[in-house]
Amino acid sequence: MFKNWMRKARPALLMLVVTALTGAATPAMAGLRVFATLPEWAALAQVIGGDSVKVFAATHERQDPHFVSARPSLIAQARQADLLVANGADLEIGWLPAVLNASGNRAIHPGQAGYFEAARQVVLREVPAVVDRAHGDVHPGGNPHFGLDPRNLLRVGEALAAQMAQLDPAHAAQFAANWQAFAKRWQGAIDAWSAEAGVLRGSVVVEHHTAYPLAHWLGLERLGALEPKPGVAPTSAHLAGLRTRMADTAVRAILRPPYTSEAPGQWLAEATGVPLLIVPIAPAEDSEHGLRAWMSGIVSALVKARP
Repeated sequence: MFKNWMRKARPALLMLVVTALTGAATPAMAGLRVFATLPEWAALAQVIGGDSVKVFAATHERQDPHFVSARPSLIAQARQADLLVANGADLEIGWLPAVLNASGNRAIHPGQAGYFEAARQVVLREVPAVVDRAHGDVHPGGNPHFGLDPRNLLRVGEALAAQMAQLDPAHAAQFAANWQAFAKRWQGAIDAWSAEAGVLRGSVVVEHHTAYPLAHWLGLERLGALEPKPGVAPTSAHLAGLRTRMADTAVRAILRPPYTSEAPGQWLAEATGVPLLIVPIAPAEDSEHGLRAWMSGIVSALVKARP
């Protein structure tokens, strides 16, 4: 009787085994697994992929993306990823190579189909004429914080959608449709932000360092930076010099990222009466809503700032 049952059950058991072995490895069923180094690129991948992707962001908006530990959790996520979306321009040079090497996932290394670099899709600004550690923590390729210019998200997203389609052809049409719909909405949002920010053109700001490429998009002018050199902590003498320069210029705001020390900017703000704005360099949510809230918040804060 047991033998008869086994003969009848064998086909069903075989089917379960085949499904367990093959189904888990089928990209169309499992969904494209994306490891993004920054929240904005995670948000773009999520917008493009919708329900057909699983996206992981290695950093968050209150974290300095230059300094990240190669934690076991990051290595585990990289090991499972089908696609790595890196910022590039040496922003992650201090930690991403270590994560990739430890992951053992060759498919997402530079030069492979599973590797995507956002910096290669845009023209980087502020390329240093001289690369020397004496000038501070400079980036040889240019300013790596180009995601703060919303126009660059259109250039990066178009290329990212194409690469995601190559990796997962079964969802290529869905990716293309999602991207085209988002790009139209995003261009409309850029137009609205640009109109709102028209009053900012020519306004002068002081930054913590050159983290914000807002000057090129919004027409801002930089008087100086809290850091005497990129990555070098502000000194009393440097801040005093900035205060003197600001006395002769109408400065709209002092900008600093949320992960930097509050004290230097706060001192300068109190000494000059210029508003201190904490400006995030990434969205708080890995979604279209997060991207919109990020850009809207920056524009609104700058427009409302009054010395």
